[in-house]
Amino acid sequence: MHHSAESSNAGISSPLFIFIMAGGSGERFWPASRKATPKHLLRLLSDKTLLEQTVERFHGIVPKEHIFILTNEAQLEATRQAITNHPLENIIAEPTKRDTAPAATLATAMALRHHPHAVVGLFPADATIHNEILFREQLLEAAHMARESSALITFSIQPSHPSISFGYLDLGERLHIPQDQKTIFRTVRHFVEKPPREKAEEFFVSGHHGWNAGIFLWNATLFLKECHRQQPSLANFAEELIVSLKPEKCILEKFPTLPKISVDYAIMERATKVIAAIAQFDWDDVGQWTALPKHLGVDASRNTVRTGLHEIVTHNATNNIVLSQGSNEKTIALCGVENLVVVQTHDALLICHRDAVEQIKQLALPDTLR
Repeated sequence: MHHSAESSNAGISSPLFIFIMAGGSGERFWPASRKATPKHLLRLLSDKTLLEQTVERFHGIVPKEHIFILTNEAQLEATRQAITNHPLENIIAEPTKRDTAPAATLATAMALRHHPHAVVGLFPADATIHNEILFREQLLEAAHMARESSALITFSIQPSHPSISFGYLDLGERLHIPQDQKTIFRTVRHFVEKPPREKAEEFFVSGHHGWNAGIFLWNATLFLKECHRQQPSLANFAEELIVSLKPEKCILEKFPTLPKISVDYAIMERATKVIAAIAQFDWDDVGQWTALPKHLGVDASRNTVRTGLHEIVTHNATNNIVLSQGSNEKTIALCGVENLVVVQTHDALLICHRDAVEQIKQLALPDTLR
C-alpha cells in the first residue's frame, strides 16, 4: 500500500483517481472491431485510438499514476500497445466479463489502496469529446462536489435527439452552488432504462431528462458504504482487495465470483443520494458507423470516407460511409448507390444499409471473424 507523493489539482487531502472502462466489445463496428481489438482500440476518428484520446483528456488534471485502465484478458496486449507510455501496473485486466458494478467496485478498492480519502472518476473508453477545456473544468467541479457532498455524482448529457440507445436520468431540483462555478448540479430522481420511441420523444421535450453517459464520480468510502448496504458481495470483495498483499491474486480469484450486474442497477438506482452534473461539453458515444460523418465530415456528394493507402472512386454515389483498413486494401468504387456503409478490412467486407447498422451485431459470423 502506498501513497502517491505527487498530488493532483483536485487537492492534496483527497486525490482524484481516474478509471477508464475499456473492456467493451463494440460489436456494432464489425468488421473493424473484433474481440481482441474492440471499438476503443480502433483509429476511427484520427491517428489515435479512442482509448488514447480518452487517456489524454486527463493529462494535466491528475498525474499519470492516477489514471487506470480497466480492460480484460483478451484485450490486455492490444491495450498495452495502444498506450505505450502508460504505467504498466495501471492497466488492470479483469479475468472475466462482469459488467460495470464489479468494475466500479474494483476501481474503488484500488483507489482506496492508494489513498484513504480517494475520489473515484469512472469513464467509458470510447466516447469522444471535442471541447476538452470545458470538460476538464467541469470534471474538477464535479470531483469537488463528490468530495464535499454525501452524494454519488453522475454526468447528465443534454439530449440532442430522442434516442432509444441510452438510459435516461430523471432530474429534480437545482442545487445552490457558488456563483464562480460553471457547472449546474441537479438531484437525480430516477434512473430510467432505454425507453421505447414514444417515451424517448417525451423525455426529449420534458426539460428534466438527460442521457446517462456512464460517467460517475464518488468519494470511495461513500461508494463502499452503499455496497455494504445494497450489494454485500461487492463490499466483501472491495474490503479484501484494499488490504490484500497480493492484489493481482485477489482479483484473479474473487472477481469471477461477483454478480454480473450494472452499476446503475446494483448501486445507483437505490443509492441514498445521487446528484447530476449537467454537461456543457459536447459528448458522443460514437455508437455505430453512422456516427462517423459528424466527426469526419462529408464531401460534396455527402460521402464520408476514411481510408489508408488506396483511394475511393465514386460516381453518382451519395450519402455513403466508406472505411478501408489493412495492408492488402483494394480500391473501392461506388457507382449509382446511396445510403450504404462499406467497410473493408484485411479479411472481411461489410456492405450494409445506413438504416440497418443497428443490426450488424446480429450477423451470424464464424468465430474466426468475431
